[in-house]
Amino acid sequence: MNTRTLGDSLTVSAVGLGCMGMSYGYGPAKDKQEMIAVLQGAVEAGVTFFDTAEAYGPFTNEELIGEALSSYRDGIVVATKFGFTFEDGRGKIDGVDSRPRHIRAVAEASLRRLRRDAIDLFYQHRVDPDVPIEEVAGTVGDLIREGKVKHFGLSEAGADTIRRAHAEQPVTALQSEYSLWTRQHEAEIIPTIEELGIGLVAFSPLGRGFLTGTLDEAAVFGEGDIRRNLPRFREEALRANRALVELLQRYAHEKEATPAQVALAWVLARKPWIVPIPGTTKLGRVKENIGAADLELTPAELEEIGEATRRIDIVGDRYSEEMEKATGL
Repeated sequence: MNTRTLGDSLTVSAVGLGCMGMSYGYGPAKDKQEMIAVLQGAVEAGVTFFDTAEAYGPFTNEELIGEALSSYRDGIVVATKFGFTFEDGRGKIDGVDSRPRHIRAVAEASLRRLRRDAIDLFYQHRVDPDVPIEEVAGTVGDLIREGKVKHFGLSEAGADTIRRAHAEQPVTALQSEYSLWTRQHEAEIIPTIEELGIGLVAFSPLGRGFLTGTLDEAAVFGEGDIRRNLPRFREEALRANRALVELLQRYAHEKEATPAQVALAWVLARKPWIVPIPGTTKLGRVKENIGAADLELTPAELEEIGEATRRIDIVGDRYSEEMEKATGL
């Protein structure tokens, strides 16, 4: 698979793999050996960019990645994140914490779980309003100089925060949700990071599965699946937003592709420094997703898709009010 560059020097596969759902967020954790096979199969298929976080589990996803990729070193990029605390040390997310001492503790713990000598890309998972971003960036900068971290990233940060952090320690990548049904970052965030030379890592580029065309208003989300509490996945929203899937299905038919490949190809075509990280627990889906890197959409097709989606009034917020207040996850 071809590659892309985040920031000025971090080279990754054009399509990465979001690993959260293997351990957290979409129901019970999947079988470890099956997920190891998926992760290793992804490497063999050409994926070099893997996304995890201490919060996924918590901790179990990093442990899974560490075991699965322990024999792969050269060219493999693993991104993880800091910034949360957990009930009783291992329970659900309790709050945010980006104090320097905590960042350092997370870095050491993540290195052990990931079985790596350095963290390739270390994101602040969510902005901590009680810690100046300059202090956060400076701490990660110290870790970079110490050889424990290679690149600094932010997740779901605003334009002012990005600028302030970048002035203290160059930011390699911003990770934020971006897809055909989540385009709010086009107004301010994408122009800001383009100006600063920061890459965009697009999480949920398939709309948490919706843009694949495999979900409809009859979908049932089990215990532990975060979509149960997301406004966009209520029955009435799924029905109303079906127009977007139908658009993708039409283009998929014309291009002899899948709706997921069309959705990812659109994201890839937006900017050469955008890298989508669709998540999946199936190797067949990994291979389908990376096939999007070879799907060419003409400028006219891209414009038509973009204009058509702008005319579709997406129903439902990304997150519930409670989730926004708690963690933003």
